[in-house]
Amino acid sequence: MSPRNAAVGPVAAVVVLALSVTSSSAADRGHAGTQRAMDALVAQARVPGVLGQAEDGGGMWHGASGVADRSSGRPRLAGDRFRIGSVTKTFVATVLLQLEAEGRLDLDDPVERWLPGRVRGNGHDGRRITVRALLNHTSGVADFTADPGYRRLLGPGFLPHRYETHRPGELVRRAMRHPPLFPPGTGWAYSNTNYVLAGMVVEAVTGRGYAAEIERRVLRPLGLRRTTLPGTSPVIRGRHGRAYSALPGGGTGRRAVDVTRLDPSLAGAAGEMVSTTGDLLVFLRELLGGRLLPPRQLAAMTDTVPTGGRARFEGYGLGLWSLRLSCGTRVWGHDGDIHGSGTTAVTTRDGTHTAVFNRNGDWAADRDTELLEAEYCQGRTGPSGAAPPRTPAAPGRPRPSAPCAPRRPAAPATRTASPG
Repeated sequence: MSPRNAAVGPVAAVVVLALSVTSSSAADRGHAGTQRAMDALVAQARVPGVLGQAEDGGGMWHGASGVADRSSGRPRLAGDRFRIGSVTKTFVATVLLQLEAEGRLDLDDPVERWLPGRVRGNGHDGRRITVRALLNHTSGVADFTADPGYRRLLGPGFLPHRYETHRPGELVRRAMRHPPLFPPGTGWAYSNTNYVLAGMVVEAVTGRGYAAEIERRVLRPLGLRRTTLPGTSPVIRGRHGRAYSALPGGGTGRRAVDVTRLDPSLAGAAGEMVSTTGDLLVFLRELLGGRLLPPRQLAAMTDTVPTGGRARFEGYGLGLWSLRLSCGTRVWGHDGDIHGSGTTAVTTRDGTHTAVFNRNGDWAADRDTELLEAEYCQGRTGPSGAAPPRTPAAPGRPRPSAPCAPRRPAAPATRTASPG
């Protein structure tokens, strides 16, 4: 569910924090461009607040700009929790790859083997779709977020329905009402239904829900104590700020609507999780560093298919996308948009330079790449030499997007967020 972009108006006062709980002054200097890019999102796009955290050879850096709560003026703080939307997909894919490594399933198993009769109707056929095709979005399965009955959650109808519970089977049935996007394996299209089905496969294989498996296999081993799977609870446990949405009928900046409380089952295994910049940094660093998956499964995860210009990233693997920045640096990770929150979490292929950012406004998603350019390219050199100067995207009107929707290639317009 994404709010629309806001046209630039009078610049609001900007609260900038140079948090240095674990950062050194040298690390802070190395991320000055990143801090400026975060400040620009607040000042120019009128995002209430932005959190950032990065780790590289210079150590750990924390940055923040703007506020966590417009009413109290409380600044955003390192350790604040927020909804991560589609970054949830990377956790789900990790569990399925671990199950494959244990010999409990094969990525090329047909979905029908594990979910008999679930993927049928209007041309869908689970006998022709593999688990791998779910994870890399080549299944052609329709996205439940495009169903008219669900679309009300992406507009003014969201507020009276924000606490409704959505069962995985219900979301899949919504998708089955529509024809496939293409025959399995013949194209690429981001579909949240793929990951709702992937979560159901985890349960079919293990006998436990995907949330229990993520907790057991990922969160506890890595000590990610601030990361949760709330299920149907509308509450974000622990310290957190507010989440603001530019839902159609609302607006950006001061007109945005507080959507902090909602039932995250509207996204389920495609985007329900809550985390922090620190926990996501550890997760991605350890995942790409090889701690969670054997080499064969990690290689499969980073084996991408082309997106054909349908997203801002060039390739999508198994719950991870790949993006080549202007300086030649390639980063791996995922982004996630859900009502009131936009998150981007990336790392280098060896896990040695990791960065995580969160906006507590669900517009301006198209400017998130500026944060990555600033972190990985400004003042640094890549394979092609010195990084070119960054050209900020022009502010534009936000447009509604579906929960956990992929971001289109960078354009001079900001976008609202949807669970994703």
